[in-house]
Amino acid sequence: MDPVLTAALVLGGVGLVCALLLVVAAKYMAVPVDERFPKIRECLPGANCGGCGYAGCDGYANALVDGSEEKINKCVAGGAAVMEALAKATGKEAEAVEPKVAYVHCLGTCDKTEKKAEYNGTKTCKASKLLFGGEGSCTFGCLGYGDCAAVCPEKAINVINGVAHVNGARCIGCGQCASVCPQKIISLIPAQAAVKVTCSNKDKGPVVMKKCKAGCIGCGLCMRNCPAEAIKVEGNLASIDYEKCIGCGKCKEVCPKKCIL
Repeated sequence: MDPVLTAALVLGGVGLVCALLLVVAAKYMAVPVDERFPKIRECLPGANCGGCGYAGCDGYANALVDGSEEKINKCVAGGAAVMEALAKATGKEAEAVEPKVAYVHCLGTCDKTEKKAEYNGTKTCKASKLLFGGEGSCTFGCLGYGDCAAVCPEKAINVINGVAHVNGARCIGCGQCASVCPQKIISLIPAQAAVKVTCSNKDKGPVVMKKCKAGCIGCGLCMRNCPAEAIKVEGNLASIDYEKCIGCGKCKEVCPKKCIL
């Protein structure tokens, strides 16, 4: 028999066997998909921004389907329209969507901190961080090259005096800036948040004071004086629980470093 024909027959036979195996595997090893998933997933915008707290729209849809998530108002990017669509798809009662905006937890501007080196590489935060954590003396602060601004669909972020700032009036709370920030110092907070912690440094107080004039020293005065117990100091850094915060401003009054606004 012709060698070429033999090779073709062998390859064809192998291909046929593999195809049959794939058909059998698809039939008997298929993972059943809840019929509600496509309907719920269709309601979501597909931004995969993570603003809902899940790893993309598929994650949020799966959580709603399996019952591990009850709230249908977590799609900040989609707003009221998505929430109403989810209410119809899930049979749940529509809820108010709490608007959120991105906030950069850093006030380490050029006049409050110093450089430890001069960076001459690719002008991105991601690249800068690879070189000893960035050129700034504080390795927790904003790197200032605007990776967040580059991905913002609403052009709501500007780098001013070495630190990124978010225009809350333009921010839609999609969370793309928070996802791309290599320092992880951007978070989504309620648009009406009365107070904000402006630092992300987790070093001990004496170390922070050497690196930045606006850094949190973890003294705990804010936590001890909060009447609503809405502030915790963990890892030498204060954070606010906005579900408890009553906006009294007591924390701002007692903060010795003025890093709570």
